[in-house]
Amino acid sequence: MARVFPAVAVILVLLGTAAGAECRADRVELRNDSAQIRFDIEVARTPQERSRGLMFREQLPTRAGMLFVFDPPQRVAFWMKNTLIPLDMIFTDRTGTVTHVHEGAIPGDLTPIDGGDSVYTVLEINAGLAARYGIRPGTHLRHEVFSQGPAIWPC
Repeated sequence: MARVFPAVAVILVLLGTAAGAECRADRVELRNDSAQIRFDIEVARTPQERSRGLMFREQLPTRAGMLFVFDPPQRVAFWMKNTLIPLDMIFTDRTGTVTHVHEGAIPGDLTPIDGGDSVYTVLEINAGLAARYGIRPGTHLRHEVFSQGPAIWPC
């Protein structure tokens, strides 16, 4: 019995390490009752990176996107100035829980898209993918930016 405990402890440590290794700066995962999906992303943390966003891009690979980080969480609104591709915008709180989804933002539209209060991240992906994968309020995101707080789905 004394030999079993160290072996179990080693397995648990390895499993914990493997689970933590799943988070990468260039990847975000989303899950809900019906699906789990992964996107390769760029992260926009600075005001300059956030203001440029996906402007002037002519295409975005299907499983790609951009994650905008607002620390501290705040009220945010986006627009589509100089954005050439239609997008879905997925707004989350500090826990990584989706609070609002705006589907099908129109290229070039200057109408503000309000994400609500206490927005921590916004994930922009190709239009239509939020509906295709069932991404809606209550869906959870996993990314290393949530690791410093009360993440629902931690790394």
